[in-house]
Amino acid sequence: MAEYMIVSDPRLLMPLGDLDPVQSVALTDAGLTPYHAIKGSLDLLVPGSVAVVIGVGGLGHIAVQLLRRLTSATVVALDVTESKLEFAREVGAHYAYLSDENAAEALRRDVTSEPVTAVFDFVTNEPVMKIVDAVSGPRTDIVLVGAYAVTRPVGLLGQPFGSRLRAPYWGSRPELMEVIELARPAS
Repeated sequence: MAEYMIVSDPRLLMPLGDLDPVQSVALTDAGLTPYHAIKGSLDLLVPGSVAVVIGVGGLGHIAVQLLRRLTSATVVALDVTESKLEFAREVGAHYAYLSDENAAEALRRDVTSEPVTAVFDFVTNEPVMKIVDAVSGPRTDIVLVGAYAVTRPVGLLGQPFGSRLRAPYWGSRPELMEVIELARPAS
């Protein structure tokens, strides 16, 4: 927005090294937000696990790429737009389905009959919560990143036993440093 600006403390700056600032500016939000959400689930995303990304727009498509880079999980993308699903496949999703009343059945048919390991919801509305509930089960990590608010029962008897429900927001400075390192070309 400005060619030059005064910063009150060098700590507010993040060294980019050889990364192009124009190409890297989105890392501070579109990269950091899904990274922070995924990082909280890394302990579960082991070989044989399944991660579902709902909403593969500006943040969700980065989540697909991060999941592929950071985990050995099978990555499933859900969206209401075919072009976004095609893009999700291009950036690494193993499977991509329309986010509709048939999504959970398609996932059970093609990917796993078991509850998924983690759901990263970048939409968070009532229709999406029906899908989240249909694919979740005991020990599923339910991560609501979308900015909308939903009403749902929580607690021991309100959600699948042993599942975790989180609503992370943005991320930390150390995590941004990790995102920037991930963005560097492999040497």
